[in-house]
Amino acid sequence: MRKLILPLILALSATSALAAPANPAPGPDFANRQDFEFADHGFVATRKDPLIKAADGRVVWDLSAYDFLKGPAPATVNPSLWRQSQLLTKHGLFKVTEGVWQVRGFDISNVTFIAGKTGWIVIDPLTSQEVAKAAYELVTENLGARPVVALIYTHSHTDHFGGARGMVAQADVDAGRTQVIAPAGFLEHAVSENIIAGNAMGRRATYQFGYFLPKGPMGQVSSGIGAAISPGTQTLIPPTVSITATGQEMVVDGVRLQFQITPGTEAPSEMNIYLPDLHALCMAENANASQHNVLTPRGALVRDAKAWADYLTESIRLYGDKTDVMFTSHAWPRFGQAVVDDFLAKHRDAYKYLHDQTVRMMNEGLTGNEIANRLKLPPALDREWYNRGYYGSLSFNSRAVYQRYMGWYDGNPVNLTPLEPADESARYVAAMGGAKKVLAAARAAHATGDDRWASQLLNRLVYADAKNQPARDLLAQVYDSMAYATENAIWRNMYL
Repeated sequence: MRKLILPLILALSATSALAAPANPAPGPDFANRQDFEFADHGFVATRKDPLIKAADGRVVWDLSAYDFLKGPAPATVNPSLWRQSQLLTKHGLFKVTEGVWQVRGFDISNVTFIAGKTGWIVIDPLTSQEVAKAAYELVTENLGARPVVALIYTHSHTDHFGGARGMVAQADVDAGRTQVIAPAGFLEHAVSENIIAGNAMGRRATYQFGYFLPKGPMGQVSSGIGAAISPGTQTLIPPTVSITATGQEMVVDGVRLQFQITPGTEAPSEMNIYLPDLHALCMAENANASQHNVLTPRGALVRDAKAWADYLTESIRLYGDKTDVMFTSHAWPRFGQAVVDDFLAKHRDAYKYLHDQTVRMMNEGLTGNEIANRLKLPPALDREWYNRGYYGSLSFNSRAVYQRYMGWYDGNPVNLTPLEPADESARYVAAMGGAKKVLAAARAAHATGDDRWASQLLNRLVYADAKNQPARDLLAQVYDSMAYATENAIWRNMYL
């Protein structure tokens, strides 16, 4: 088993937090094609008709929408994000290992089919009924007709249960022909997140996932962890079996399943699944092809980066030397015990480093924004593609860790009673000599590539006078420039 990078972490904890850490080592290797080999591994087939439609004829998903990614990266997309998007938008039915298949690229998430004695055990039936039905039809077309005898939700987010009724009828659940299995607390968290702050989160989600952006080199290229969220009919069938403890085991249609409960990680109710007879490990959304969000921009309770790392350590202890293939609820599988072990360990180390170094800097007196601007992963972790910030980001996540412990207040009394943005902005613009001077300063900053400062100036100018069209136009240009440069898919969507 690979050990924690504790000596590195301890050594860095002794350094001063007053200077940005240097990271002279190069990033990931573009010549390394392992991810492409893994993403293509076991391809069986995809749909002949790329359009998946709702009952009223509305197109819910277009498998050809990302064909533009087949070419080289244009100037309008970060090359690293382009590579990630190419991988995430590969679509079709894939054989993961003997008895396990996935349909990928039909949604932001994956659906997994495990062959039992009489039917399918389905893990995470996508976001919407229409794409789930299409995935099931693709499996039936290529592997034969079988009923779904069990539906497993790995966690309480909609993109992992919303397609339930596209594969399973409530009548079959009521009659006991289909089990619905989920971690303890699933229903409470699945419902509460969409009710208490549902409207606010929904508004933010439209920007995070780029719902209304055209797909293309100047628009949405992916969501960093999957293609996009399918805008179909979201459904839910309540669980009939609750998994309450790590080590709990079930035999479903002849298939042995072992569970690891991981509350407070990527979701407040989540679990991993190990198939001991197949030496296959489902890591749900606790391990990904990108750094994840400790606090998602759409809004949610702040997640626990330390607990996340600790549960990954537990996964390694429980399954690391027993696993030949690992698959997840997003992105592609990983093959080979050494590969899986190395991935889990370094992915775990990234979350632990994020937590520990944020806390160290916080205790040395830095604020959330200062930490976000200075924290860097060490080269041993940063060079791994799966630790890059395509979905979550070190900047956003370090501020989330700060917020979890310290809240929004940064200790500066001036921020106890801040002015509202429009009032504050009007005063700043006046103090700087008026709108023309602020606009000129913003143009100069943009011309030199200092878009972060240009956006700050223009944001104040637009808040001070929402009818200032030159300022609005230039701010849009600056946001475009920032979007085209960023490696983070959801930052790109939000800028655009």
